[in-house]
Amino acid sequence: MKTHLRARTHALPPGLITAIAVCCTVFAWASAFVSIRSAGAAYSPGALALGRLLAASLVLVVLVLVRREGLPPRGARRGILLSGLVWFAGYTVALNWGERLVDAGTASLLVNTGPILMALLAARLLGEALPPRLLTGMAVSFAGAVVVGLSMSSGGNGSTPVLGVALCLIAAAAYATGVVAQKPALSFATPLQVTAYSCLTGTVACLPFAGQLVAEVPKAPLSATLNMVYLGVVPTALAFTTWTYALARMPAGKLGATTYAVPAIVVLLSWVLLGEVPVWLSLLGGLLCLAGVAVSRYQPRTRQESEARAEEPTPEAAATQGR
Repeated sequence: MKTHLRARTHALPPGLITAIAVCCTVFAWASAFVSIRSAGAAYSPGALALGRLLAASLVLVVLVLVRREGLPPRGARRGILLSGLVWFAGYTVALNWGERLVDAGTASLLVNTGPILMALLAARLLGEALPPRLLTGMAVSFAGAVVVGLSMSSGGNGSTPVLGVALCLIAAAAYATGVVAQKPALSFATPLQVTAYSCLTGTVACLPFAGQLVAEVPKAPLSATLNMVYLGVVPTALAFTTWTYALARMPAGKLGATTYAVPAIVVLLSWVLLGEVPVWLSLLGGLLCLAGVAVSRYQPRTRQESEARAEEPTPEAAATQGR
């Protein structure tokens, strides 16, 4: 019986858990754009960032204590420090501020320029390859993100505030830098350690906004506060943990390309949660985003892999041999 169960486990598609982790991250981060727009009406950018990181830190510290993972090894601390300051703190404040000036769709478009910079930084600093399929997929997805952003732009005269665009681009640069900083840290520490201590670092960096948070909580509606807590628990504590899990098992550039699906999901969430019915241009852009991700993730089997797979015994055969 044990042999049969082991054979069934080996029959699972390789990378299935990693794929699930990527999907959780993408969907959670897409929902964050909508929640930030909602909570940002009541909370200033710094206060919202601190409240979000406090909620995330509480969840992550509990997980670290339950799993008894302790402090990260010395070799991981530099990447954790940089990731915490640049990504968890800098990205969060910049995006919160940027979404006060541009809508969720436009913000997701601008932030999704990050994977391009991420792939370039990973190639330059980490020695990762830039295969033609990845570049092609990124180009298709970026074109789709542009279409989504243009179709969802809510500027009254068709223009987007320059400051909002600049802040979202700063967030994109912080996102790319943080991912590249995390990658080497994962060679020494676990995904949970990297996420938890990066989040704690970001929380400490945002403590100067504590006065604003304390002053704004009593005045904010309950829905805004719940959105802030949601941002900490799901898109931060959960999604950043699943992200680092996947990052430890995939090249940074290739993983970054999967986030091009975010604008497509933002369209759907805005439709369901905000009642914003997408126009055909948004749907077209969403399909392009997903198609680009599919291209970048596609891995054709080599002849040797196909022959080796054909020679593997089926689960039934393996169970028979086990008897």
